Amino acid sequence: MQIPKGKKIYFASDNHLGAPTRDASLPREKKFVAWLDDIKKDAAVIFLLGDLFDFWMDYKRVVPKGFTRTLGKLAEISDSGIPIHYFVGNHDLWMNGYFEEELNIPLYYNPKEFTFNNKTFFIGHGDGLGPGDKGYKRMKKVFTNKFCKWLFRWLHPDIGVKLAQYLSVKNKLISGDEDAKFLGEDKEWLVQYCKRKLEQKHRDYFVFGHRHLPLNINLNKKAQYINLGDWISYYTYAVFDGETMELKAYK
Repeated sequence: MQIPKGKKIYFASDNHLGAPTRDASLPREKKFVAWLDDIKKDAAVIFLLGDLFDFWMDYKRVVPKGFTRTLGKLAEISDSGIPIHYFVGNHDLWMNGYFEEELNIPLYYNPKEFTFNNKTFFIGHGDGLGPGDKGYKRMKKVFTNKFCKWLFRWLHPDIGVKLAQYLSVKNKLISGDEDAKFLGEDKEWLVQYCKRKLEQKHRDYFVFGHRHLPLNINLNKKAQYINLGDWISYYTYAVFDGETMELKAYK
């Protein structure tokens, strides 16, 4: 895809709306909606890289209550003809049709490559990639197992959503500080993952979320790894203007 002159591509991740409570996250939601309102003026494409909600599950006829401002704004932008792409994160693994049917937003469950203005972008949420983190990888297999999801759906939504929200808020990415510290390139597992992918094929930009830490690291002279940070502490996003990629904070 060639980006029209004056247009840009925007990337954001890790809003965790609903955490620690719906009321507490409402100011963050309003700020995010204001950002969407701002960028729709020159956006060619919008990428949301997961964990928009702290918990989300599509039941057959029920979706979690709330987030009306965000869902309405995404519907408005999508209806206007601006493509939105959504990469499922570890807090919204259970999406299954609502975004596609109601908002016309495609979902991706694994990293995917895109090309804009002859620049290649390797994009994903970032969870479960790279070396280590075997405990989470085992847990993810359980959470994505069809039989386990079928069992969970037998819980009444009032019980299931409340239980999932409680467990989700306990996640250390929300409540702890350890994961919000830069570990150094040698210990950053997403950096190691990107370098391994570069051995197979060149990409210009690797864009991920999940780490909750804004990072812009040169992997070599031609490739960059960008982590988008979050909309809890940093309110950061990335923008590609057709030539360069920048990491910015929304004021």
